Amino acid sequence: MLTPIAAGRQHRLAVLDGWRGISILAVLACHLLPLGPAWLRLNDTAGPLGMALFFALSGLLITRFLLARSHVGDFLLRRIVRIAPLAWLTMAVTGLWSAWPAQALLPNLLFYANLPPQRLLPALSHFWSLGVEMQFYAGVAVLVALAGRRGLLALPWLGLAVTLHRVQAQALVDIVTWRRADEILSGATLALLLAGQFGPRPIALLSRLNAWWLLPLFVASCHPDSGALNYLRPWLAAGLIGATLCAPTPLQQRLLTGRVLVYIASISFALYVIHAPLLHTWLGEDSDKLLKYLKRVPLLMVTFGLAHLSTFRLEQPCIRWGRGLSARLGWCRPAESASPQP
Repeated sequence: MLTPIAAGRQHRLAVLDGWRGISILAVLACHLLPLGPAWLRLNDTAGPLGMALFFALSGLLITRFLLARSHVGDFLLRRIVRIAPLAWLTMAVTGLWSAWPAQALLPNLLFYANLPPQRLLPALSHFWSLGVEMQFYAGVAVLVALAGRRGLLALPWLGLAVTLHRVQAQALVDIVTWRRADEILSGATLALLLAGQFGPRPIALLSRLNAWWLLPLFVASCHPDSGALNYLRPWLAAGLIGATLCAPTPLQQRLLTGRVLVYIASISFALYVIHAPLLHTWLGEDSDKLLKYLKRVPLLMVTFGLAHLSTFRLEQPCIRWGRGLSARLGWCRPAESASPQP
C-alpha cells in the first residue's frame, strides 16, 4: 500500500527522523570509534554512509518545503537561523584556542571554505558539509527566484550532471560542492517524485522496492574498495529512504520511529557541529591508544550534553525568532511560521 507524500505528517517525519538518527550515529562512529580491523576499512565506510543519508534527507525536506511555499526570503531566513548561530558560535569558541589564519576567516564564516583553494580549519574541517549545504540553499533559492516552483524540476538533471562529473573526474568521495552535491540533489529528486511531479508510476515502483534488499547495496556503495559503485551512492541513499517512506515493513517502521533514534535526530545538527572540535581537546587527544579510547566515554557524554543544551537553548529559540521575523515581514502566513522547520 502506498504512503503518498500527502499522507500523515507525523508518521513521515518519524521515519525520516529515524534515518537522520542513523546518519549522525554513523558519522560519530566514523570519527570516534575503531570499527573493526583496519583492513576492513569500516571507518572509511561509515563516514560516507552517514553523510549520504544526511544530505539526501536535507534535499528531500528542503525541496518539499519549497514545493509547499516558495518565498525565497522566508526560505533563506529559516535556513540561516537554523545553521549559522551554532556554527558561528563554535567557530568563535574554537578560535579562542586556535590561531586562525586571517585568510581563512571569511571563507569559513560564509561557508565556502570547502571550495578550492580550500581553507578549512583543522578543528572545523567537518564544516565542509555545511559549505555544501549552504551553497545548495543559495543555488536553489536563485533557481526558485528566477523560475518559481517549476525551477525545482531542474534539480534531478543537475544531480545527474554532478554524478556524471564525478565519474569523469573519478571522484568516489569528495568535499568540493560540484563533486558532492548529487547526494543532496538525489533527495530533491525523491521529493519531486513523491509529490507526483513525474506521475504515479515512479511512486508505484518505489513502493515495490524492498529496503532490506537496498540496504546492503547502499552500504557497499559507501565502501572505498567498491570502486564505481560509489557513484551510485547518492541515488541508493535516496531510494532506501524512499522505500521506507512508501512501503515500510512493520519492523522498519518500528525501528525508524523508536524514541532513541528520534531523540538523537532532534539533536543531530548540534552533535555534528560539536563533536569534532572536542576531538582537539584533552578529551580527544592522547598518545596512548587505550587511554584515548577510554576517554571516548566522557567525550561522548560531553558531546551529547552540549548538543542537548544547544538544541533546546540556542537553536530552537533562534528558529522561533526566525519564523516570527518572517511572519512580521510578510514572507509567510502566521500559520506557516508555526510549522516545523525543514
